[in-house]
Amino acid sequence: QVQLVESGGGSVQPGGSLRLSCAASGTIFSINAMGWYRQAPGKQRELVAGITSGGSTNYADSVKGRFTISRDNAKNTAYLQMNNLKPEDTAVYYCKADVSAPRWYERNDYWGQGTQVTVSS
Repeated sequence: QVQLVESGGGSVQPGGSLRLSCAASGTIFSINAMGWYRQAPGKQRELVAGITSGGSTNYADSVKGRFTISRDNAKNTAYLQMNNLKPEDTAVYYCKADVSAPRWYERNDYWGQGTQVTVSS
């Protein structure tokens, strides 16, 4: 069984920064794409940023230039560095990973439990 555990959420003032982490554990053969999503109250979950196993990244227009996604393949961990945070960034942030586990052909999407990010003065 694969588990994703997020950490790093919290409350911050506008203009502040936070760094989220998502650590995958279990009998993992490989992790393919990883991504960060967010869901604000009353809104649909949306993609914030994604990263492939090779390091290619993509971002929602609303966070380009402010957020940076990265990953450490040796640690099975993805990160989301969030700078210049705005009140509209307030949401529960979820990590998703496309994981082959335990064998290379057993491929599924896994989600973390979510971490709250609140941006308010």
